[in-house]
Amino acid sequence: MLEESVDYLVDSGVQTPLILLILIVLEAVLSADNAIALAAIAQNLKDPELQRKALNIGLVGAYILRITLIVIATWVVQFWQFELIGAFYLLWLAFDYFTSSEEETEAEHNSLKFSSLWRIVPTIAMTDLAFSLDSVTTAIAIAEDTWLIVTGGTIGVITLRFLAEIFIRWLQEYKHLEDAGFITVGFVGLRLLLKAVMPGLIIPEWVTIGFILVLFVWGFSERTMENS
Repeated sequence: MLEESVDYLVDSGVQTPLILLILIVLEAVLSADNAIALAAIAQNLKDPELQRKALNIGLVGAYILRITLIVIATWVVQFWQFELIGAFYLLWLAFDYFTSSEEETEAEHNSLKFSSLWRIVPTIAMTDLAFSLDSVTTAIAIAEDTWLIVTGGTIGVITLRFLAEIFIRWLQEYKHLEDAGFITVGFVGLRLLLKAVMPGLIIPEWVTIGFILVLFVWGFSERTMENS
């Protein structure tokens, strides 16, 4: 009995940091596409102070929603309807962005026309939740301990906060970055839709990461005239 307890503690001592490291890396990788989407939403507020406030409040709400999702995840994953709702929400964001931009000049996009802080905050929180559906499901498959998943999710939200602020600056500097961000939003929405409607037809993770990397390369390929 004592030997079994020692073996368990040794195994846990090795496995726990390793699993946590995997979850942190996973959150960091998956936060990049989420960050550019949130940055594109927040930049509708022209005042940098309001942008920071929107990200802070929105991501506090997003964190609460993520933790709630993690706690009830074993129940949520049984219902494909949640993924379907998340998919339609992300697809709507992408559709709204590209259809509204058709009436504007090529020099200026005003993606969602949200000028009010309290209209953008729930949008940030809900967008993060929709993006989190996949990452939380993946985290549950990797780790059994809820506290590990919560720790990984907490680090992910903190990473997301700083990445989003960086992307807000880059959105002003690079001509195609905002378009790349909303194409990513649409792609993630499509991936969720396929997963909900046709569970057997899942786009592999490496395809998703490869596609997003290509989009990011294109997004950073050309500076705006004032930053050339």
